Amino acid sequence: MDVLYFAWVRERIGIAREKVETQAATVSDLVAELRGREERYAAAFEDVSALRVALDQELADFDAALDGVREVAFFPPMTGG
Repeated sequence: MDVLYFAWVRERIGIAREKVETQAATVSDLVAELRGREERYAAAFEDVSALRVALDQELADFDAALDGVREVAFFPPMTGG
């Protein structure tokens, strides 16, 4: 699946997107896999309460299933004004 990173998540990891082969069942499982890759991922996903996630461009929760999902995007909360 494609995994996209935005704003400070992208800055900490150092890339905007990547293809990820995973057996993760949920977003939380995917985050755990990514955290275990290396320090830059651990830093980006240190506090998931400061993150939002979208699955195939639809906002989702971290307990959402990944079955059939083609794209996961991680980004900080947005403010309007």
